[in-house]
Amino acid sequence: MDLLTREEYRAIAAGLTLPDAAFVDGAFRPAASGRTFATVNPATGATLAEIAACGAEDVDFAVRKARDAFEDGRWACLHPGARKEVLIRLARLMARNARELAVMESIDSGKPIFDCETVDIPEAIHCLKWHAEAIDKIYDQVSPASDDHLALILREPVGVVGLVIPWNFPLLMLAWKIAPALAAGCSVIVKPAEETPLTALRVAELAMEAGLPRGVLNVLPGLGPEAGEPIGRHMDIDMVSFTGSTETGKRFLAYAAESNAKEVVLEMGGKNPAIVLEDAENLDRVAQHVVQGAFWNMGENCSAVSRLIVHRDVKAELLDRIAAHAREWNVGDPLDPATRLGALVSPAHFAKVCFYLEQAETVVFGGKAKGGFVEATVVELPGNDHRLAREEIFGPVLSVIEVGSFDEAIRVANDTEFGLTASLFTGNVKRALRGARAIRAGTVSVNSYGEGDITTPFGGFGQSGFGGRDNGLAAHDQYTRLKTIWIDLADDAGEAVD
Repeated sequence: MDLLTREEYRAIAAGLTLPDAAFVDGAFRPAASGRTFATVNPATGATLAEIAACGAEDVDFAVRKARDAFEDGRWACLHPGARKEVLIRLARLMARNARELAVMESIDSGKPIFDCETVDIPEAIHCLKWHAEAIDKIYDQVSPASDDHLALILREPVGVVGLVIPWNFPLLMLAWKIAPALAAGCSVIVKPAEETPLTALRVAELAMEAGLPRGVLNVLPGLGPEAGEPIGRHMDIDMVSFTGSTETGKRFLAYAAESNAKEVVLEMGGKNPAIVLEDAENLDRVAQHVVQGAFWNMGENCSAVSRLIVHRDVKAELLDRIAAHAREWNVGDPLDPATRLGALVSPAHFAKVCFYLEQAETVVFGGKAKGGFVEATVVELPGNDHRLAREEIFGPVLSVIEVGSFDEAIRVANDTEFGLTASLFTGNVKRALRGARAIRAGTVSVNSYGEGDITTPFGGFGQSGFGGRDNGLAAHDQYTRLKTIWIDLADDAGEAVD
């Protein structure tokens, strides 16, 4: 897709009709309480829309409608090929409305339009297509039972699921959740982040146009305590898949324990290391990967490179090259396609990142913050015990830690409560494989920064999450349950085995 000019994007933004109500049982509806909350453009501070502020009563209503849809089989019992066709139509409608979705995403989240146009929207569409195509290609199993028995192992949809979406990739994370959940035959209740509700509501409208039955996809905007917690505690929601902060994720475990022991899948925070050893090849290329990993999406990324663990022999040269590439990451209007760093999502989050900047003792590059915008920043730390090395900043801040050996680098990388992603740069194949196996993280990229792609499971260890994986066929597993059907084939005259 060819990019437009800033003026053209601004014109599209000015002409958007923004959704402002909850979407339940196939229609937009106000919150039962009549309350609303403002969704704000982080770059300008202007209110975009007053959105329905859903509460427990709305959750109850949506769950009833989702349960009705699941139990009568209007989606769950539909032929797999028919479900596939509906999701393919949804992907096509999203592609037809891609520019509208990109602009909506940018003004709601502060993300650069360049990223929305070239990454978020295309990948969200691809995710829907990929999981749709998998629907009629995932087989059940027959176990190796005795001659007198047949054992069928079936995958069945979990039922009604709650999907709690973060604000850093609103549409892409929506796709990561709804695509496998709907593919499995579940009915879903989506709770988008209160900072970024717009694109989830628009996609729900497109899903109805694509032919998704009423009650199967419901979107409830609202604040965490009023809408998120009732989803976590609801006695008729069978599972919750959550992406967001570790602190909030832990609450969903408590909600499940205190209600119906629903299944919980968590994808949470990270403090992701990039290890650069003294034998790393092409330091300029390494610097490009590190900068991309640290500053993409303003560092508002659970898999962002947050700690650069670099061997002392190449540290000075690498930092020079990182600074050179970081200068290309300009801060500016998110609707300008030349902008690489947009606005942080909210004043509260901006204040949090500024607090961490104040803790930095040695700033190598950048460090300026103003009006919701933070420039690409590189800081040097005395060691891995520093606060900036331990806590998730979620902003465009790269912390540098010097090491003297391969073993020290691995030890420092693993010295964290998180374990989401990691990167390792070395010219030695054995070191690469040894290091990748030794690092405790769900995804380890070698000589690159990356999260894999739609075919590879994504998730973490430790306080980065557990219970399931997004992406790949593994994503379907979290929305299904296994059922064994044990059939006795013994002749009536023979002796059946118990």
